Order: sequence, then structure tokens, then C-alpha cells
Amino acid sequence: MASTEDKEMIQVMLIPETGKKLIGMAVAVHPAVKKALKSGTVVVIAGTTNGYAAEEILKTIGQAEGFSRDGFFRGVTVPRSIPADASGRQAADRTFPGDAIIIKGKLLKGKTIFDVADELKEGDVVIKGANAVNTEQKRAAILIGHPKGGTVIAALQASIGRRVKTIIPVGLEKRVSGSLDELAEKVNAPGARGLRLLPVPGEILTEIEAVSIISGAEAELFAAGGVCGAEGAVWLAVKGTAEEEKKIKKIIGALDKKTDKR
Repeated sequence: MASTEDKEMIQVMLIPETGKKLIGMAVAVHPAVKKALKSGTVVVIAGTTNGYAAEEILKTIGQAEGFSRDGFFRGVTVPRSIPADASGRQAADRTFPGDAIIIKGKLLKGKTIFDVADELKEGDVVIKGANAVNTEQKRAAILIGHPKGGTVIAALQASIGRRVKTIIPVGLEKRVSGSLDELAEKVNAPGARGLRLLPVPGEILTEIEAVSIISGAEAELFAAGGVCGAEGAVWLAVKGTAEEEKKIKKIIGALDKKTDKR
């Protein structure tokens, strides 16, 4: 193993879509996910980032055929110029396929977290996206539109009640400063209007953690922003061995090419 002095630093830039793909790759090779795929249950709750996670996980078990990220969400934030119905789904031909429920390596099509929540147990994994992340505090929060709390409540019952591991894939473009608890108290207060906000426990997995999981290198956010499709982009300072840096640059380069061809 190389010493700290032997490690150099490189810079990589990730647009949000490439970041989501990288996070999805990291989720698929996460030790807890790999273990649960063999002997337990993995629940990927529908979401835009989680769509990439589900896709990568299904590839590892040879069941990606027929899966599509189109419609794999319940609510999304879209430009005001795009018409959307009350659930946030774009007014297009996108039917909701259900969450990705994988039991002992087999995908159950058309099912949701609500169908399996009561049977989840220690050793199983729930993967739930988020809408806000404080990277310093390693905490995330989820926007709530449903009057009963939506899918996160089912996930929390399993996590808190039966020690089911929760992994929270979330892109750095969703970073916020300040206390998520204090922010939640403000937007959830009686008399407030709009969506609610729920801070949730779980393992945070941003592009920073994804770099480490995939390559072994360490990453740190040092700049952000862009134009012409790079809005929301992040710049990461990546430090590792020459081999680790070469690996992550190659992976990101390949993901960028796929994004350009979409």
C-alpha cells in the first residue's frame, strides 16, 4: 500500500447525470448489497438516481433485460416549462414499473416497498434516494408530498424497527448547508405551505463515496457549477495511487461518452 506521500492528486469533473451513473455503479458493488443479493432482499425504491443503481445491480445478476429507468420515479423536479401532473410525473407516456425488489438474486416485477416492508429483516438492504444532503454532517433529507409520509416511512419502519440497512444514494448537486433538522422544523411548521422535509438515518453515498468504493482513491469537492448542460456539475479533487487514479479517470471517461450519446 502506498504511503500518503506517494499519492498524487488529480481533478475530475462530473455533470449530474455522470455522477448518478457513478453512484449507481458504487451501490451495485457495495459489500452490503452484494451480500444481500445472495441470501436476502434488496429493495431499490424508485427515484432518478436509484434508477441507475437498480440498472447496475440488475446487470450484476444478469436481469437487466427489460428494465428501464423511464418512469422509475414517483415525484421529480422539472423545469416550469414542462407540464407535469400532481405527482410530478411528466405528462408523457411513462408508466410506473414499481420499485426494484430483488429477493435472493431474483427480481420481482411490479412490486413496491409496501409489498415487502413487513418481511424485511436484518441483513436486507433498502436503497432510498434523497433530495438534500449535508456532506459535512453526513446526513440526508427527503421531500415529502404524501400525507402519510410515502415510501420513506415504510423504509424507516424496517430500518429502525428491524435493523435493515439503509443506503442513501444522493448527488452532490443536492447539497445544502446548515442543520437539516432546523430546516425541516421550518418547512414542516403548521401554517407552512408546500412539500415537507424529513431528515433520515442511513449510509450516505454521494459521488465522493462512490469514487472511494469503486477505485480506493479519496475524493473531495472543491468547486461546482457550469453552463451548456453542465449546470450542477461538481469538481472533485481525487487523491490515490497512480493505479487508483487511472482507474477512476477511465471509468468516468467511459461514463461521459455514454452520456454524450444518449
